[in-house]
This record gives sequence, C-alpha cells and structure tokens, in this order.
Amino acid sequence: MIYETYSSNETKKIGYYIGRNAKPNDIVCLVGDLGVGKTVLTKGIAEALGIKENITSPTFTIVNEYNGNLDLFHFDTYRIVDEGEMWEIGFEEYLYKEGVCVIEWADTIRNLIPKKAVWIKVDKDLSKGENYRRIEVGR
Repeated sequence: MIYETYSSNETKKIGYYIGRNAKPNDIVCLVGDLGVGKTVLTKGIAEALGIKENITSPTFTIVNEYNGNLDLFHFDTYRIVDEGEMWEIGFEEYLYKEGVCVIEWADTIRNLIPKKAVWIKVDKDLSKGENYRRIEVGR
C-alpha cells in the first residue's frame, strides 16, 4: 500500500490509522532518511493507542516506553553499531510484551526483526513540495 501526504498532519493521520488497527505484539519497522517523518508517524500511532505523553525519538536511550490502551515500545536504532547491543537491552522481551513495537531505523537491525513485522518506508521528494512524503507499507 502506498500513501502520499503533503503535510506532517497528514503523515500523522497515516500513523493514527496504523495504530488504530494495531494488535498486541505488532511490530512496525520504519525506514527512511533523517527528517522524513518516522517520529511523526509514531506520534500518530501513539495517539491511536490512547497515549497522551509527548512522543520523542529515543535516539540516545534506544527505547522509550509509553502506557496506553496498548503499550508502545518506541525504538530508535540509528546509533546501534552491533546487533548484540539490542539483546543487552532486552529487545527480544519487548517483542512479546503484549504491546506495539515501533522501530525507527529498523534496517540497521534487519536480522533481528521477526518475519511478521510490517515495514514502512518513508521518502520525501522535494520536487513535489517540501512536506511531500511517500509512505510505502508492506511486509
């Protein structure tokens, strides 16, 4: 499925749709360059899960946990240089905690991601406007 958005609000709405349809143990993998809207999508997912907290990218902490109707485990693996670091923080346990895992920069730990994960690639194309995003959802 491919979506096109022209504002961060529209991008967030795509995230909301994903979150509204989320189930326990879902894994959402986000890939795309810096500043394309991965965290904006995550904010929409969080809102749909009933999370009221401000969502920020856990670039330095690797994972942020949020409580909602379904808990959200928000990972940012941009700074991961060795997949072993993920095991050290208990990554595998998060995958089965009955919440939703959203993993920014998931391509950096592709070998650790279960096959059931949903992969979302976010791209921008400045020729279509500064806020244009192409969001491709697949497995």
